[in-house]
Amino acid sequence: MQKLTFTVFAVLAAVLVAFASTAAASGGGDDPAGDDHGGGKVTRTLTKAGNCSAASRSKLKVKADDGRLETEFEVDQNRVGKRWRVTIKRNGSTVFRGIRKTQAPSGSFEVRRLLAGGAGSRIVATAKSLSGGETCRAAITF
Repeated sequence: MQKLTFTVFAVLAAVLVAFASTAAASGGGDDPAGDDHGGGKVTRTLTKAGNCSAASRSKLKVKADDGRLETEFEVDQNRVGKRWRVTIKRNGSTVFRGIRKTQAPSGSFEVRRLLAGGAGSRIVATAKSLSGGETCRAAITF
């Protein structure tokens, strides 16, 4: 009887360890606040869909990264090879200005920048198509 009890506990412990490992590897489930609690370091990520004047879609994502802001602005036009003029501002000051071209296979582009700043920073990203004049804009206060 003792051998059976020990075997049951050993199997139960193995299942629990496997479940805990799987949950940790997948991020532990949904976190509505966007916080990552892995490794004792708490990071916050905000994502906001932008507004576009035609059929394109845009998205702005900002994440805290060691006292700076990891910023990603994406525009998806679903057409490859189209050029866009992109501007990213932090608290009203331009931190990026340039031309980006939509790439295969998705017909989108992405601009990533690591910005100075912390809580209370306002990030505004805009893009204007050089052919057709469509505009996209997204903003986040982090």
